[in-house]
Amino acid sequence: MSEEVRYDGAAEVEVISAEPASSAASPAGQAAEAASAGCHATGEMAAAARRAGQSELLEQFAKDYPQGPHDKPQSMCPAFGSLRVGLRMKRVATVLSGSACCVYGLTFVSHFYGARRSVGYVPFNSETLVTGKLFEDIRAAVHDLADPARYDAIVVTNLCVPTASGVPLRLLPDEIDGVRIVGIDVPGFGIPTHAEAKDVLAGAMLAYAAREVAAGPVAAPDGGRGDRPTVALLGEMFPADPMVIGHMLAPMGLAAGPVVPAREWRELYAALDAGAVAAIHPFYTSAVRVFEDAGRPVVGSAPVGVDGTAEWLAGIAEAFGLPAEACAAAQNAILPAIRGALAGAPIRGRITLSGYEGSELLVARLLVESGADLAYVGTACPRTRWNAADQAWLEERGIKVRFRASLEDDCAAVEALRPDLAIGTTPVVQKAKEMAIPSLYFTNLISARPLMGPAGAGALAEIVNAAIANGARMERMRDFFEGVGTGDTAGIWEGAPNLRPDFRALHQKKLDKQARAAKAEQRI
Repeated sequence: MSEEVRYDGAAEVEVISAEPASSAASPAGQAAEAASAGCHATGEMAAAARRAGQSELLEQFAKDYPQGPHDKPQSMCPAFGSLRVGLRMKRVATVLSGSACCVYGLTFVSHFYGARRSVGYVPFNSETLVTGKLFEDIRAAVHDLADPARYDAIVVTNLCVPTASGVPLRLLPDEIDGVRIVGIDVPGFGIPTHAEAKDVLAGAMLAYAAREVAAGPVAAPDGGRGDRPTVALLGEMFPADPMVIGHMLAPMGLAAGPVVPAREWRELYAALDAGAVAAIHPFYTSAVRVFEDAGRPVVGSAPVGVDGTAEWLAGIAEAFGLPAEACAAAQNAILPAIRGALAGAPIRGRITLSGYEGSELLVARLLVESGADLAYVGTACPRTRWNAADQAWLEERGIKVRFRASLEDDCAAVEALRPDLAIGTTPVVQKAKEMAIPSLYFTNLISARPLMGPAGAGALAEIVNAAIANGARMERMRDFFEGVGTGDTAGIWEGAPNLRPDFRALHQKKLDKQARAAKAEQRI
């Protein structure tokens, strides 16, 4: 007898007893078996998904989010990105279907980052997965949850195992009592980063909203429609940045429109009503497709630094067909202030930069214009037409840019270049600190700051210069802890650690044997 957690229709769970059953011969059973190997079994899970009829879905993922040198995410679970988008929206309920360990981790990290609402969970065991009862449970859950007095929409997300098993969320009703039902698949074996998972949900919601617009009148924004054409902003950013962008656009007679991912459903209509779209973050492939289908031009890069702002304003003016005089007026109104901010807050020092948020190239441009010796830029996100201008600008200045950068790439750059400051993900920061190199976590300390306009230059310089100044302190810390060991030999030992290399070699042989067996099965 095992325990199963069943969704009760109110974003809570209860524990009941259930007898498990299994059928490893079915695609669902094979997916469940592959899942036992955890997030590392991406190849086996993808193969099970294709056998379950998910080839079209995986092919679209491959086009929208091309894989890098590694076939599994190296950051947090990608589904966190789409979960975060849903949890930040008003009157939107979120329901997950996946392995209990995955759901636990996702809900934990979402509440760690400030979510203040429940996450629905439709669990499964081998019996409900194999027999198709899981889909029936999901359908019953959304019917129970669909209350138009509380929700505008319900987002249902398949994690790895339900996706690999072919659980067909597309068969859910489009709406129940006026509550929209949006079903998405966000498997770790198809979505490389949590940043791109944001696009999965943002694109699905935009597509739904576009169908509503085509069908007839829709709700206006809370404040009504303005009298100026707007620019929709694509990508999560610091709250002050949209206001700064609006100030930049005003001399051209334009206004900043809604930010996508949106905070409430009706903002999606306003975004589709915009005259153009600014792809501030360049990886929203699915969302861009919806905007372009609606006839909206999309402008890449962002107004960061002097060069970036001048080029971006020119691109916006071109998208709206504005005269050169209007563009020049907007540039003349903001560029002197940005130049002054950069001159007043210079950055001196060699820096390596890496991350998985998608804004790495924008931060890189700002660092370079601030005077930093930027030696390496790595991003876990892909090269797209919307970051091509940023890539070209950086490479013209001799800066190495690596897309789909792996953790190994980022750590190798820190080791080889030994910068005065390493900006990166948690393991990169850890690696740098072990080398007595000051470091900053990109997500919480860099991307959570304003980047646009004069405010971006000043905010970035303050934290970067303070970190670089900690070099002597890092060296003292390294010297203080010298001799305590590293890795599995860390600590103070009475004698030499018992390493047992024979055990390690035996275990490695087992791993190699398992890898060969897995490859053989794939050939069959």
